[in-house]
Amino acid sequence: MGHDKLRRFAENETFSCLLQPSAEEVLADGYANLADHPVKGHWNERFFPAGDPDRDIVLELGCGKGEYTIDLANRYPDGNYIGVDIKGARLWKGAKYATEHNMPNVAFLRTRIEFISAYFAPSEVSEIWLTFSDPQPKSPNSRLTSPVFLDRYRKFLKPGGTIHLKTDSVLLHEYTKEVCAGLGLKVTVCTDDLYGSDTPVPEGVREVQTFYEKMFLEKGCKITYMSFILD
Repeated sequence: MGHDKLRRFAENETFSCLLQPSAEEVLADGYANLADHPVKGHWNERFFPAGDPDRDIVLELGCGKGEYTIDLANRYPDGNYIGVDIKGARLWKGAKYATEHNMPNVAFLRTRIEFISAYFAPSEVSEIWLTFSDPQPKSPNSRLTSPVFLDRYRKFLKPGGTIHLKTDSVLLHEYTKEVCAGLGLKVTVCTDDLYGSDTPVPEGVREVQTFYEKMFLEKGCKITYMSFILD
């Protein structure tokens, strides 16, 4: 392991906005019966200075370096934003930025998304963002919009909560459309060319961009976007 990565791991331990639980904490009773982490149901009071239990919590799953989470939090200071990823060296960048800029409405969680229901209580989350997730071409059940993962999100997403999917993967975009149709989920916005069409989208969808999104756009790749309600 490189010295720079070790330095980042060490610095991660100093960031109060970053929660890094061990897998053993939630797997004490096995994978099929995840143990609740103490933060479950208490994010607003434990991680955000405002402590307002009614503040919306927005998740970005697979947040990478956290730039999308950071940008959302800067643009919409009335909400609380949590980026989730398993890669500590990536999360270091977002956590360091949030710490150095004293951002009160940003937190990060280092965990596998398979364990996500152990950290959030029913109706604790208002929205989920999936930004350039791995399309998992050989493993449909591992896709973050598969019925397997949607069942996990149902455990903590508020009734009528929105899931946003932004991707350069035609496979993942079309697959998600099929999943929504098969489950009877309401698709609120859908475009296969976000920047090449005038499809009305929520504020910030075009303005907030990830590192990879900017890179894909420079290469002339099309970006797709859809949002749907998880009943």
